[in-house]
Amino acid sequence: MKKVITYGTYDLLHEGHIRLLKRAKKLGDYLIVGVTSDLFDKNRGKMNVRQSLSERIIAIKETGLADQIIVEEYEGQKISDIIDLNIDIFTVGSDWIGKFDYLKNYCEVVYLDRTEGVSSTALRNSAFSEIVLGIVGVEVPVERMIEEIKYVSGIRLSGIYLNDKNKVDKIKKINSNLLIFSSAEELLKQSNAVYIAVARDENKKYIDMALEYNCHVLCESPMFLNSTDTEILMERAENKKLVLMEALKTRYFPAFQHMILLLRSGIIGTILDIDVSCSQFPDSLDINNKYFGSIYDFGSYAALPINSIFGKETVEIHLRGEFLDEFCRFLKGELLLTTGTATFKLGKGIKTEGNMIITGTEGYIYVPAPWWKTDYFEVRTEDLRNTKKYFYKFEGEGLRYEVNEFVKRINTRNYLMSAEEKNGLWLVSKLIETLEHDIIKDKLNRKGYMGSKSE
Repeated sequence: MKKVITYGTYDLLHEGHIRLLKRAKKLGDYLIVGVTSDLFDKNRGKMNVRQSLSERIIAIKETGLADQIIVEEYEGQKISDIIDLNIDIFTVGSDWIGKFDYLKNYCEVVYLDRTEGVSSTALRNSAFSEIVLGIVGVEVPVERMIEEIKYVSGIRLSGIYLNDKNKVDKIKKINSNLLIFSSAEELLKQSNAVYIAVARDENKKYIDMALEYNCHVLCESPMFLNSTDTEILMERAENKKLVLMEALKTRYFPAFQHMILLLRSGIIGTILDIDVSCSQFPDSLDINNKYFGSIYDFGSYAALPINSIFGKETVEIHLRGEFLDEFCRFLKGELLLTTGTATFKLGKGIKTEGNMIITGTEGYIYVPAPWWKTDYFEVRTEDLRNTKKYFYKFEGEGLRYEVNEFVKRINTRNYLMSAEEKNGLWLVSKLIETLEHDIIKDKLNRKGYMGSKSE
């Protein structure tokens, strides 16, 4: 029996895919189709895939052409598949001519002519309306976002609004063709989505305004400073059928997503504790603006793994802070949970390691600093010789992954936040409320220990 194997993403399966599969089927007696996983596509920088892995597998299965379907998950898998599955012929479209000649050492390689004028890219462009993104913000995140959205299909910039002339001049020097709006209202009139990167205490104002102009919202963290605003604006976005999403890029990194999947599969047993830290020595420290303090800069990132693993289980919060007046330079927190514990250290103008350790009953996961930018983590046990290392690189600044998710939600009309996202916003707002409440009550005299129970 002659075995044939081919691989592809097969997004929005079309006639070109089917014709290619039919020709591949004729090359032998048994056709194996490899479908790329979501993580593998992201690792390769392929950010425009619209369908999930399960949807793409079902589409291939329904053609009746595949005798066997496998999932391609990593670079180099083709060689091991060819050897393990005793493949006689590897085949792929002619637009890859020469790319896979190295496989000739293992089997016959055949490049098949593709169907002209039919592509997933064209179908994606015709199936979905273009997203016109306006930006309201400050220069550093904005500069990165302008560059990163170039790598995501189906979205373009309408322009930018900055309320600081010096920042406007700087942005113009870097992006001379970028349209600068004189007001946020004018920007929103020319957009159907907006990216917000402003001072934290201004988020509510601009989210409110964007929803009023029927714009989908991607907003830097922390999106809200209290649980009341969280509930009101989430409900307003849902009622207006608009996407409201926190720009927390780590959540969408291939490495972080894969790590969470491994944890949920029980790779280190029952999870008992998380220890996470984030810190930064900035070029300048504006201690007169408390919203640049440690909890506001890093609270959402610290809460991300805690919430992703434990969910809304917080029973008690204990905080110890180091302050310069109301500016929180350092914050250490302990969360007592119904099934475990979590600790975090956040520093702005104070440096700590910046790693993460997740402890389980059968081992632990170690993520080196800076863990929130990780493309690598380790699963360790008592015998370090059995350590498993996982590498999942991310491209550029990593913002393209959250933008891709934002575009996907808009196009699929997925307007509802997941329970995990809602719980994460709740936890961060609860931490901020606890901190600000105890500062006002002067329990710390700006320094020392405080504790409070959550809902």
